[in-house]
Amino acid sequence: MTAIQAVYIRGHEERPDPKPHVVYRIEIQAHVRSWQMWRRYSEFVELHTELTKSTGSSPPAPLPPKNSLAILRGPFRDSSNMTEERRAGLETYLRAIISAKDDKWRECYAFRDFLGVPVGRVGTMAEGSTSSKQFSSSSWLDEHLELQAKIRDIRADINKRDALSDRGDVSASHTANVQAKKKLAETLSRVRTLTQGLQELGMAAMAQGELQRRTDMVARLQDDCEKLGKMVTVTRQASRPTAAPGPSSRGFTNVTITPESDRATLLSLSKPVTRVFGAKKPQETEMTRPLDDQGLVQLQNTQMEQQDGQLATLTHILQRQRHLGEAIGAELAVHNELLDELNNDVDRVGSKLSGAKKQLNRLG
Repeated sequence: MTAIQAVYIRGHEERPDPKPHVVYRIEIQAHVRSWQMWRRYSEFVELHTELTKSTGSSPPAPLPPKNSLAILRGPFRDSSNMTEERRAGLETYLRAIISAKDDKWRECYAFRDFLGVPVGRVGTMAEGSTSSKQFSSSSWLDEHLELQAKIRDIRADINKRDALSDRGDVSASHTANVQAKKKLAETLSRVRTLTQGLQELGMAAMAQGELQRRTDMVARLQDDCEKLGKMVTVTRQASRPTAAPGPSSRGFTNVTITPESDRATLLSLSKPVTRVFGAKKPQETEMTRPLDDQGLVQLQNTQMEQQDGQLATLTHILQRQRHLGEAIGAELAVHNELLDELNNDVDRVGSKLSGAKKQLNRLG
């Protein structure tokens, strides 16, 4: 489901239809957007009953008790304190479900539907299923953020594997590598699903600039997965059984004995050792002709230092571009939230206009 960061109940409203009742304004904040829902107390009771029935246990916090508010039944009745206490209790109830270690209540469909989680990543795919999910624009971004976090976890597992391997703990290193492979396989499947979802969003009249930006985001995920795949398979090649150490290698461990043919090829024992200036036929230049071996080494070191300086400059430029991209992404996220708030305000004004129209119709 969409990763929910916080839930608040910051207000309530008295409505006359179909009979006088109070509804509470629930504000939900996710990674890249926020929205609000209006729910009355009876809907909270239905949610509590459904969660208890679906999961087999009650949510971590109880509902505030049901009192006879009798709102608007008498002109002199003040129920503001009672309504405020109920609002605080309902907010505590929702926050307890969001922050609970056990996610069985959060993953329940009734809870997602109650909070109005955007359609897209509702539910999980069955094992072996090839059907694709439907994404909304915001849920697609949520999925992308989760995949980035998944890739960071895989890198952490690979680093853990290497550290365990350096300590000689082969069993634990193999376990960490297996975990990294499983996570990588799941991530690859989700990246393919994300790509299909982006194609569907592109067909749904998404702006060309935004479509290109998200295409680049998917391409970066695919590149990261490809690099991680190579890193995961390295241990398989490095962990191949080596020849048993002979008497001369006693006291050494984890030493791979290289075949003589490979050593001959590596050391080029069949060819005389000569000065080589690259893949082409060696050629002296005006710069190298007056230099001896030590001078050639010094020249090579100088050129390598110049290349390192150029690479450092390029790295600085790329980091600046990255910071600009992150700033643009943050600005877009703020604009999306502002647009969502505007959409909510339009809906609220529309609802009030509809109520006013009904009252005018009754007066007419």
